[in-house]
This record gives sequence, structure tokens and C-alpha cells, in this order.
Amino acid sequence: MGIIHPHLWYSDNAYEAAEFYVSIFPNSSITNVVHAPADMPDVKKGDPFIVQYVLDGQQVEAISAGPSLQLNAAFSFVVDCEDQAEVDRYWDALLAGGGQEVQCGWLTDRFGLSWQVVPRRAMELMLGPDADPEGAARATAVMMTQVKLDVAALEAAYRGD
Repeated sequence: MGIIHPHLWYSDNAYEAAEFYVSIFPNSSITNVVHAPADMPDVKKGDPFIVQYVLDGQQVEAISAGPSLQLNAAFSFVVDCEDQAEVDRYWDALLAGGGQEVQCGWLTDRFGLSWQVVPRRAMELMLGPDADPEGAARATAVMMTQVKLDVAALEAAYRGD
């Protein structure tokens, strides 16, 4: 079987986006860049056209191919964070340079790609096999009011504090 990986379409800055992402996440690097040939619509000859990179071990491919398609929140990367410090670090890094906060742990970076920055503890509280349904409902209700997820507030809601 082949390898399944995401392919992202950017208007004109796939290489810049890839550089940004690999600077944030460990185990990441740009592995290949194909430059645009002549006569490509919406693409200048010689500009970075297709960018292949590894993002924390996940193969990703991106293309700079003009404005006919746009990234949107129908696709997002989930950043599974160990703790609040990791949530804070990735949240701030992904927002750098003009990203937008959304809600419930979601943000859109300056290139238009959506991310979910989620502490593992939140998923344990709400979806874990041993989660108390009432506590999970309280934690979920609090999560729905948050922008960046706050582990301590979710745990307090779960406990009923």
C-alpha cells in the first residue's frame, strides 16, 4: 500500500508556509521543492511550486497554484499536546505573524490553514473510556466557551468545582 498524506493548496506561499511549520514542530524538515515550469497559470516560472515536507513525522505536500482554491476549516491539523505549557507554546507559535483565534482550541494561521491545539487531558476528560458522563458534559460545556483551551478550567468543570 502507498503512503497517505495531506496535500495543501496555497495561492502563492506554500514554501513560506512549509518553512514556518517546520520551524515550529520537532522532527520536521522540507524534503523537496519543485520549481514552477514556464506557462503555469497563476504561477511565475521558477518560483517554488510543489513543496514536500515532513511535519513531526507526517509527510505533507503543498502547492502554490493560484487563487482558484482556498484553504478552509473543513481541513485542519490536530496538535495533540502533552500539557498546558505545550498548548501555550504551539498556540502562540501558530498565531505568530497574523493568525486568527477561532474557538474551542481552533485557530487559523497566517497562511489560512486551520489547526486544533488540544491538550490530551481534555480528550481524556471528555472522551476517555473511564470518563464520568456528567463530568464530561460539564467539561465540554466549558470548552465550548473557551478560545484557547485551558486544562485547569476543564479539569475544574469536570470535577464540578
